[in-house]
Amino acid sequence: MEFDYTTPTDRTFDEAVQRVQDEVAGANMRVLHVHDVQKTLGEKGFQREPFKIIEFCSAAYANAFLNADIKIGLCMPCKINVYVKDGQTFISGMRPIILPQFFPEADLGDAPQEIDRIIQNIINNAQ
Repeated sequence: MEFDYTTPTDRTFDEAVQRVQDEVAGANMRVLHVHDVQKTLGEKGFQREPFKIIEFCSAAYANAFLNADIKIGLCMPCKINVYVKDGQTFISGMRPIILPQFFPEADLGDAPQEIDRIIQNIINNAQ
């Protein structure tokens, strides 16, 4: 089982970031914050190609996960990374289907699979 779902895109970095945000909204989820990792690290003197982390959430799924095991909050909110590596833009997200490996006692039902499909759809539609 893969930890991540990552795909290259022919979009520019900025286009990919905007498309991910649009697709998150289209999936009835809310973008909570966009971290500009390149800028943050650049302020400390570190060079990095463009890299943004888009944090987003569905209140209903978040509540269900927290009810199953409060420590799942350590894996929240969902994140999709958009980054450039060797001149190629990528869109990448963690696969929630791995959550049962970390929380085997939590009854998560089909929610990890449902969110996994949503994240993959967001990434596929954004590329």
